[in-house]
Amino acid sequence: MKIAKILFAALTVSLLVIAFAPIARANTVLDRTTMITFKQPVEIPGQVLPAGKYLIELYDTFTYRHIVRIYSPDRGKLFATVLAIPNYRLTPTDSTVMTFAERPGSAPQALEAWFYPGNKYGEQFVYPKARAVELAQVTHETIPTVEKEPATVEELKQEPVMAVTPENKEVTIAEAIPMQPPAEQPAAALPEPATLPRTASPVPFIGLSGVLLVGAALALKRLTS
Repeated sequence: MKIAKILFAALTVSLLVIAFAPIARANTVLDRTTMITFKQPVEIPGQVLPAGKYLIELYDTFTYRHIVRIYSPDRGKLFATVLAIPNYRLTPTDSTVMTFAERPGSAPQALEAWFYPGNKYGEQFVYPKARAVELAQVTHETIPTVEKEPATVEELKQEPVMAVTPENKEVTIAEAIPMQPPAEQPAAALPEPATLPRTASPVPFIGLSGVLLVGAALALKRLTS
């Protein structure tokens, strides 16, 4: 009797762990942190960081704007809280990628985007409007912009995000920067897969686990009666 109860408890815990494992994995998708070393001063929205090591973190996401924070390596000092928008690339890499806007002479390079390893979406940094106008003219690129930065997280959530062209024309982000992958050509019809894709909802799996759990309980009850 006692052994049967122990087996029943162990089976219950195992099934619950298996059932909720997909949900636990989903909650870690946005946990992106990168340690980076700049060998020379680097401009970020609102300031210039001296050469050194920094911790960059995706702090928060909402709709098509993200909050990125830059700390000292031990998180003892917060250097910046800046706004970013999704930046899409066709092929992800196995290592962190930082892109910079070209600058003339000895001026510090301006950080343009940060791509986390293995992800197709990166973070395109948004510059305050006056600086975005200058960068657009110097780099001949369209620069995303807000009226005010640095700002609080709440302000960054509310500020309208636009883009400035090299011709000093203000356009919408949708016109200037592709934030969605290019549309794929329709493929020929394929037979239905024998198993659920990896992106399927975990709800059916949890239901199946519940059925197995009930069956195991009935079987053990008969053994112990």
